[in-house]
Amino acid sequence: MTHRQRRFGAGRSVLTFLAALGTLAGAALVGAAPAGAAPGWTRLATGVRYEQFDISAAAGPAHAHVIRVDLSEPGVRVELLYPGAVAARAPVSRLATAQGALAGVNGDFFNISETQHPGVEATGASVGPAIAQGRALKAAVPDGQRFGPALPPGTSTRDVFGVGTDGRARLDGLALDGSVRTPEGQLPLGGLNQYALPVGSVGAFTSDWGGASRVRATCGTDRDRAAPCSTDTYEVTVRGGQVVAAADSPGSGPIAAGTTVLVGREAGAQHLRKLSVGSAVTVRHRLVAVSAQTAYRFALGGYPVLDGGRPLPGLDDTTSAVRTAVGIADSGRRLYLLALDGAAGYRSGLTIAEVADTMRTLGSVDAFSLDGGGSTTMAARKPGSSAVAALNHPSGGAERPVPNGIGVFSTT
Repeated sequence: MTHRQRRFGAGRSVLTFLAALGTLAGAALVGAAPAGAAPGWTRLATGVRYEQFDISAAAGPAHAHVIRVDLSEPGVRVELLYPGAVAARAPVSRLATAQGALAGVNGDFFNISETQHPGVEATGASVGPAIAQGRALKAAVPDGQRFGPALPPGTSTRDVFGVGTDGRARLDGLALDGSVRTPEGQLPLGGLNQYALPVGSVGAFTSDWGGASRVRATCGTDRDRAAPCSTDTYEVTVRGGQVVAAADSPGSGPIAAGTTVLVGREAGAQHLRKLSVGSAVTVRHRLVAVSAQTAYRFALGGYPVLDGGRPLPGLDDTTSAVRTAVGIADSGRRLYLLALDGAAGYRSGLTIAEVADTMRTLGSVDAFSLDGGGSTTMAARKPGSSAVAALNHPSGGAERPVPNGIGVFSTT
């Protein structure tokens, strides 16, 4: 079992796999639905294999692309793909190429648009927590501020898929533990490099955020993403343990290494206004796991759909779409990365309940849903090629830039 202990209802019937299609040569990206040759897994590297197949689904046939990753194989690992900043995006193939990955899929849901807040920049930052190479990049936005389909009952934006320093994958939750110590006292830290801060809180932005505007962090409420932006905001810049600048509204632009920008809204803004240039300030933050005792080397957000071999109760079984997911098997030693094809003949996709069944059929004990629709991308470096390219047809006709993903790395 993962960190969640649940009672489960009866699972849906296991989907029927109509045809195993299997070779990389079959995924010719020319706009038509893929057509395969001999069935079976294709070796990408020692411990990393690829397969594609059709699935009989409620809304019509879906086409799945799957990469199986053996984390117990020497030289095989997975890491966070991201563009070097939280508030930035790039296509999966470009992220994988830049970081030297063999393959990858897109990751977390993200702040894709701001139609509710005219004039406010969409940051492109992801919803949930993120850890890269053992360093906490960001924490989770409030549940009501997330983008993506409704969360299954009992889940939250703090849920993560991750791999610990022990090399094993697991599902968990990551909560922000942080504080701001000032001459006036100590304040709880409400956010870390997030596109949305809890109402009344103070959030920290570091060089990991990038250069995007921080205004979006003060828009909406904990329950309503579309609520107006706050009119009571304040920002202070901390360097060398003291305030070096202050402003009445959040700014933008790169943040220098060793510098922290504190953004406050409502009660948080009122606390920051008590500070002046030269005030001593100490900011502390870390991400704390709900259940794992082992530190995480890599983690990203989404939401669980399969736990202990059983689908979570209340999974949506009516809305079909192109999906991305990751499954865990063999006590965290084996992964299944799933990306559906977005070609016209398969675009109806799967429901979330069907995704859970598919991951279980593949052999997953736990599974985690990632961003889907136009974001769904699986990319890999084919045998004999030096370039990483998309294996599926993205439903928008081209790869969508995304904030992060799961990268598969191999030294063989």
